[in-house]
Amino acid sequence: MMETRIPVTKDVLSALLRADFTTVWRNRRSLRLVLLVPILILISWKGLVDKIGPVVVLSSVITIGLTSIGLMGYSNSMARDRDKGVFQRLRVAPVSSWTIMFSRLSVQIALIGLMTVLIYIVGFAVDKITISAGGYLCSFLMTLVAGFLYLGLGQLIVGLIKNPDTVNSTTRLVYFAFIMIGMFGQFGALGDTMKEVVQWSPYGVVQKVLAGSLQPSNWTTDHTMAFLATLGYTFVFVVLGIKKFKWDNK
Repeated sequence: MMETRIPVTKDVLSALLRADFTTVWRNRRSLRLVLLVPILILISWKGLVDKIGPVVVLSSVITIGLTSIGLMGYSNSMARDRDKGVFQRLRVAPVSSWTIMFSRLSVQIALIGLMTVLIYIVGFAVDKITISAGGYLCSFLMTLVAGFLYLGLGQLIVGLIKNPDTVNSTTRLVYFAFIMIGMFGQFGALGDTMKEVVQWSPYGVVQKVLAGSLQPSNWTTDHTMAFLATLGYTFVFVVLGIKKFKWDNK
C-alpha cells in the first residue's frame, strides 16, 4: 500500500510564493499601473516641494501608493482568483489557510517595499528631496507597517463583496474618495471641518505617521496618536476582513 506523503510546510510555502510572484510578473501591465500612479503624482508635485515641504510630499505620495496597492492591486487580485476557483482548489489540497494568505501578503509587502524605494529614488533624482539615513530607514519600516491597514481594507472589501466586477468598481470608488478627499482635505481646501475629519481618517493617520517617521527627531505625541489609530484601523479591517472572507464564489 502506497503511503501518502504530506508536504512540508516550508516546501508548500516556497511553491506558493513562486506561483504568486510569477502571477504578478505575468500581470506586468497592472503592476506598472499600481507603481506608476504615486510616481507620476510625485513628479507632478515637484513645484510643491518648496511650498509644503519635502516631508509632506513624500508622506502623501507614499500614502497614495499604499492605497493603490491595497485597493487596486490586492483586493482585485483576490476577487479575481476566488472567482476563477483558485482558492477553492488550494483549499482541497494539503495546504493550510495561513500559508495561502501569508504568501499573498508577502507578495504585496514586497511590492510596497519596491514602490517605496522607487519613490525615494525619484524624489531624490527629480524633486531633489533628501532625507536623513535614519528618516529613510524609519519611514521604510513604518510604510511596511502602515501597508497592512490598506491590505486589511482591501481584504474587508473582498470579504463583503463576492462579485469581482463589483469589487473592482467598489475599490475604484473608495480609491477615488480616499485620494481626492484626502489630498484636498489635508490642505484645508474642503474646509476646516473636513480637514479635521481627514486627519483622523485612514488616509490622514497613515500620512501623519509617515511624515513623522521621515523626521524621527521631530516625532511628537500627535504622531504617536496617529500610529495608535493606524494600528486600530488595521486591527478592525483585518479581523472583519478575515471573518467575512469566503474561499469560494458561491
